Amino acid sequence: MARYTGPVCRLCRREGVKLFLKGDRCYSPHCPLEGRRIRANPPGQHGKTRTKPTEYALQLREKQKARRIYGILERQFRRYFEMASRARGVTGEALLQILERRLDNVVYRMGLAASRAEARQMVRHGHFTVNGRRVSIPSYLVREGDVVAVHPRSRNKVRFQEMQERARARTPVAWLDVDVDKMEARVLRYPRRDEIDTPVQEHLIVELYSK
Repeated sequence: MARYTGPVCRLCRREGVKLFLKGDRCYSPHCPLEGRRIRANPPGQHGKTRTKPTEYALQLREKQKARRIYGILERQFRRYFEMASRARGVTGEALLQILERRLDNVVYRMGLAASRAEARQMVRHGHFTVNGRRVSIPSYLVREGDVVAVHPRSRNKVRFQEMQERARARTPVAWLDVDVDKMEARVLRYPRRDEIDTPVQEHLIVELYSK
């Protein structure tokens, strides 16, 4: 499966905001956006150039930001937008709901992974089940009532024991009923826009794809 394998801190610098792609490093002084001012500029020889962005540039940056936060390439992201455009309600909100329903994102929201990239790897390695059946597809979309859990054979692994302790200190999202002791979560409903903390202006993405 195709995925981005380059330096992820470069992506945060390009967007000018923390995308939290490297887990604990994003909260430490080693984050480029926390260091010297020059490192907070966009990468490349033209990174310091200050120009007023066009309307298209603003729309493109929001789309790229959403893609990079969830770790999705262009073709799949466009498919998600087409799904959202056919759904009832506001297209932008429906798009974010679809992104939040990805299995790797649900694992991240459960607190059992330090980043979505780590959650993606865990899912690919078969460490999670949905309704008792092992699922190794990170893009699997959960539905209301689904139960996502760590596979019984994986619960004693050191990494899951560490993440279990960290998950106890995290405030779970409202649309998931997380049981840290059992390492599982039930999808109560689809998230509302005010419950999604992704820092994107989804209406700009809709405008970009609607041209």
